Amino acid sequence: MQKEPLLMTPGPTVVPPAVLAKQSQAMIHHRTQEYGEIFAELNQNLRDVFQTKNLVLTFPAAGTGGLEAAVVNFFSPGDKVLVISVGVFGERFAAIAQAFGLSVDKLAIPWGEAADPEAIEARLKRMAYKGVFVTHNETSTGVVNNIAAIGKILADTDTLFVVDAVSSLGCIDLRTDAWRVDVAITASQKGLMAPPGLAFLSISDKAWAAAERATCPRFYWDVFSVRKAMEKSPPQNPYTPAISLVRGANEALRMILAEGLPQVFARHYRLAEATRRAIEAMGLELFAKVGARSDCITSIAMPPGLNAENIAKLMELHYGVIVAGGQESLKGKILRIGHMGYVNEHNILQVIAALEQSLKEENYPLRLGTGITAALEYWGQNQGL
Repeated sequence: MQKEPLLMTPGPTVVPPAVLAKQSQAMIHHRTQEYGEIFAELNQNLRDVFQTKNLVLTFPAAGTGGLEAAVVNFFSPGDKVLVISVGVFGERFAAIAQAFGLSVDKLAIPWGEAADPEAIEARLKRMAYKGVFVTHNETSTGVVNNIAAIGKILADTDTLFVVDAVSSLGCIDLRTDAWRVDVAITASQKGLMAPPGLAFLSISDKAWAAAERATCPRFYWDVFSVRKAMEKSPPQNPYTPAISLVRGANEALRMILAEGLPQVFARHYRLAEATRRAIEAMGLELFAKVGARSDCITSIAMPPGLNAENIAKLMELHYGVIVAGGQESLKGKILRIGHMGYVNEHNILQVIAALEQSLKEENYPLRLGTGITAALEYWGQNQGL
């Protein structure tokens, strides 16, 4: 009997049945009380998950659309900004800023390492920037940056702190207000457990003031038109929204909040740590350095003679487990296992088993069950499975 493949990529992620059920409901009109009530609940749930009192805006878009909205609404051509790049998506943020005429300084960190807050502070002492752009969780490398420490450096300055939280929100702690994040961007298809298609922006008062002065061209991405529509009773969108996606995302947010944010973060840590221990027990090396490793995704450096793309193909073809290889210069060199969103211990065991068997097929010297045993022992000692 053919079973559904297990999706363990850095995104999109598995969508819970309850979310799919909400999205399958009959279509409704977006200028109705019924839709307005759903949208109002979504807005409050987003604030709770972002841990903010800010208004959180919704755009029908991929995460990259959210990044573009963060550039065009709060900056002007010629503005000097600092982009912290620890991988592919830091590079993308820099490219978007350059496309709109911003003057971009880039602090490029070796892939596999996280940004050093002291190095950022040193840059800020040498140069005044209108904004600092940071990727919270870099899915291309499996690295997480210290947003709390960077936010402390930028607190009470005129510099906007812009954070790409596309793959982190709903998986690892992001205290938007407490960490003084001015613009936080996320999307529906990763830790928020919904299909792709929605981008969300949390915007601080300081960022709203910057938007009043910004001169980059914008129409669809205009935050003021979105805010004006949200101020109606019931709240609305300026254009036709992705109604089914809004329903689904709201249901997913309900599930996250019902579990409790501390419990969600703890679950992701347990899953990630078990995965890391399994990988190391199998004699493989983790690509991300100690102290920089993400609880959303585990990146594995392939030993000489093994190609990550081949391993990923075997895992999908023979065992129904879908993971990802590396991107750009890391293509073929690393394997990336996503464990974010609607994931539990049984899923981790399934992906480890598939990895072990695929490695065996490629003649990697391994005793089957080594990784699974390491994961089970960790959970047994830490109240997991």
